[in-house]
Amino acid sequence: MRYVLIGIAMGAFMVVALAGFRGDISRKPPLEVIPDMDRQPKLRPMEPNAFFKNGLSSQPLVEGTVARSEPLVTASGEKVYPFQTNHAVNKGYKIVDGATNFVSIPIPVTMSFVERGRERFGISCVPCHGAQGDGNGIVGKFGFSGIRDLHGETALKLSDGALFKIISEGQKSSPTEAGMMGYASSIDIADRWAIVAYVRALQLSRLGDAKKDNVPARFLIPEKAPESEKGGAE
Repeated sequence: MRYVLIGIAMGAFMVVALAGFRGDISRKPPLEVIPDMDRQPKLRPMEPNAFFKNGLSSQPLVEGTVARSEPLVTASGEKVYPFQTNHAVNKGYKIVDGATNFVSIPIPVTMSFVERGRERFGISCVPCHGAQGDGNGIVGKFGFSGIRDLHGETALKLSDGALFKIISEGQKSSPTEAGMMGYASSIDIADRWAIVAYVRALQLSRLGDAKKDNVPARFLIPEKAPESEKGGAE
């Protein structure tokens, strides 16, 4: 037993001798058992480095480099960039004289645009709202109730911009409806507008008067002229 106690005492002494007491100040570098990648080979900005021919670690941009941010081109031809956070295209509404004015879908609505909305809707919206948009998604099977029916009177009365705002910022819960998180961080601006367009297509498909003559002009896709009507020589 005596030798066991001596061994424990010597072990504690060695630990203290090597690691020191917690809070001690020393000029010696610490003994790191697990360095946790505190020091690793890397290029530091604005420092000399022999790897590149010009000896610089920070390389100039390649000639012709442009920012990755792509603008959205509206139906009127205006280019709106994502960093223009206060623009109505990026918010779904604009403030005029203290009042909130929601905008219509600003991007030209084409078949491919609606199809993109259908795809994004299937990824982000179907779990709650269901493939038909009636609020009967798989989430409701797990005890979540009050999911909005996109064909209900409340949803039908929402403007395009209001739908976009809800998709972007989410909506607080109410006594009759469940809350919803915002998807601005996971769905880009163009795709949010595409989802709005697809929701409108879903709503029109359930209305009794879903005919071409009753579809708003902004949703009509120009028909291609027959080949026989095209001018020009072969």
